[in-house]
Amino acid sequence: MVELLSIDLSNYCSKQCEFCYNHSTREGNVMWTPAEVVSFAKDCVANGVKAISLGGGEPFEYDGIFEIIDELQPIVYLSVTTNGLPLENDEFWNLLREHQPDKVHVTVHQPDNESEVERVLRMLRKLSETEIEPGVNLLVNKNKVEHCASVYRRLRSILDKDQIILVPQRFSDTPSPKDLAVVSGSEAFLAPSCLLKCAKPQKFVSVSWDRKVNFCSYAGGKQVLESLDFDGLVKALGKVDFIPCNS
Repeated sequence: MVELLSIDLSNYCSKQCEFCYNHSTREGNVMWTPAEVVSFAKDCVANGVKAISLGGGEPFEYDGIFEIIDELQPIVYLSVTTNGLPLENDEFWNLLREHQPDKVHVTVHQPDNESEVERVLRMLRKLSETEIEPGVNLLVNKNKVEHCASVYRRLRSILDKDQIILVPQRFSDTPSPKDLAVVSGSEAFLAPSCLLKCAKPQKFVSVSWDRKVNFCSYAGGKQVLESLDFDGLVKALGKVDFIPCNS
């Protein structure tokens, strides 16, 4: 039963991190129209999906993001994962205040970059003053565990531990579970379910920017949506050859 659905709106992102699982670039590509996203998501909600996360690429650089939020937020728990850079623009920030998702997750990609860390902390404080729930994804690189631990302590000064997700960097410099425990100071922490063992999630599905489906955003063996509705999602999932990202 699919309950949690992640939709990557594009693979356009002006930040263009070299380790991006979505291989997003400043050139980027867009295949979804806002109307298609809304129609697809609504059909999925009608068939039992309880929460939707919008990602990318950078979702706040996607034309039509607020149209999508306005349509979906009233019917499903809706979160957006962002690098936070667009929210530095006052006009865009005001639009976010007007068209509110339930939650905004801001990602720290470079815990050893003080300007990025301070920017994210500043944005989380601003979000805390709104009705939008703030959250953060802290990307953990095995070579930056001490920096990540320092950032985690600073995050905990303004967020509860269940608002922070420790995300192991994949494909290179991947940390161990013990490394993540060091980052959290040995307190209980949130992390992807595959931290201890790669296994196909039971309730989570990822739909990539190119309309391909898998049970994990990182895994290989994705299959193209057969149609832009829940039935097409289920049929595509039935053809997925789940390939762990560390294969």
